[in-house]
Amino acid sequence: QVQLVESGGGLVQPGGSLRLSCVVHGLVFDYYNLGWFRRAPGKEREGISCTSRGGGSTSYADSVKGRFTISRDNAKKTVYLQMDSLKPEDEAVYYCAAYRAFASPCTLESRDYDYWGQGTQVTVSS
Repeated sequence: QVQLVESGGGLVQPGGSLRLSCVVHGLVFDYYNLGWFRRAPGKEREGISCTSRGGGSTSYADSVKGRFTISRDNAKKTVYLQMDSLKPEDEAVYYCAAYRAFASPCTLESRDYDYWGQGTQVTVSS
């Protein structure tokens, strides 16, 4: 069965860094675009970053551009989100997701994604 297993969340102070990982099981990894989403308390789910099948094309939401970096390792079937200069408003549950890709670039629209992880909590507090 398809599983997306996230790790790396936790507590960090403002200005600190975290790296999230998501290992994908049960599908042909190279055929899927991958994305990271988050839901903060009282807010709608937000698409924050995505990467194309080969990792050559990426997109970022304005809220994280310049601070977050997405990458993928197709050999390890893993997608990463490096988060730097974290702010209190970054506190949220973070989800990885995947969808079968036939065209580029990747999308930040959650309705386009077929498979989702269970989420990992990121807390930003001093």
